[in-house]
Amino acid sequence: MACSHFCLIESGERGLCGVRENKGGAMHTLVRDKVVALNVDPVEKKPLFHFLPGTLTLSLGTMGCNLSCSFCQNYTLSQPPRNYMPIEGETVSPERIIRMAGDYYASSISYTYSEPTVFIELVMDTAVPAREKGLKNIIVSNGFQSQQCLREMNGYIDAANIDLKAFSNQFYRDYCGAKLQPVLDNLMAIKEMNWWLEVTTLIIPGLNDSNEEIENMARFIFRQLGPDTPWHLSRFHPTFKMTGIQSTPVETLERAWEAGKEAGLKFVYTGNVPGHEKENTFCPACGKQIINRLGFDIKGSHVNDMSCSFCGVKIPGIWG
Repeated sequence: MACSHFCLIESGERGLCGVRENKGGAMHTLVRDKVVALNVDPVEKKPLFHFLPGTLTLSLGTMGCNLSCSFCQNYTLSQPPRNYMPIEGETVSPERIIRMAGDYYASSISYTYSEPTVFIELVMDTAVPAREKGLKNIIVSNGFQSQQCLREMNGYIDAANIDLKAFSNQFYRDYCGAKLQPVLDNLMAIKEMNWWLEVTTLIIPGLNDSNEEIENMARFIFRQLGPDTPWHLSRFHPTFKMTGIQSTPVETLERAWEAGKEAGLKFVYTGNVPGHEKENTFCPACGKQIINRLGFDIKGSHVNDMSCSFCGVKIPGIWG
């Protein structure tokens, strides 16, 4: 019931994620305490540009994923369990995770790297006490969890970055082993639950970069998620099963950026092109640059008390 595959799992078998197993009629998670990646990151790396900018987040993940994306950048973590390969990881308690966040002066904990849906038990074991300690909780997700799973997290997750990988069910089926509609439904549910939401799309040449598809994505975000929702357009680099496709031309990202702005989105960003002007934040009212970024570093900010210091208009986000 964790994700929208709703796998029917025979005794002794695993779900599509490879980390949930039917043992004698009872479902068991194989990754509840097996953390395989644990790092301190700038929150901008998630990417979240309007949520506690300039702060650190303690990022963690386990092996396994409920999708099988041909272009996965973390395939060494996400895909091996699907092939019944060993599930690696170190036993790390929620208490230790929370303590480490404090030791490194992190303002939040991010559940990321693979897919937090498949380690939802660890997410909840950690998020509940973390919130009691004053830490914020973030999920970086493909958005394919079940509605039940999403509602379970409500009240404990503060921000989410969700991948909208394409606007075609065929793309999701052929390249991700999933469906589009559950992702769209979950994006709208997250907005309704009032989590801070940012959306990321990896633009892949020849697969999801047509004018029509990009414009459809932009219109969906504008109409269903709101014009204040930041949209990150990331540059694809050849990896995993897609080493034969070229990196995304910067001109394609700029075209997608224009489509987002034309649809009415106030905050559209290019990604994986450090130093590009469009990774900065501009005030939607006066047009002046209010946050200057270089990669994941903030080089200057003109946001004071959640407002543009030039014209005073409020800038959407969670700033402190």
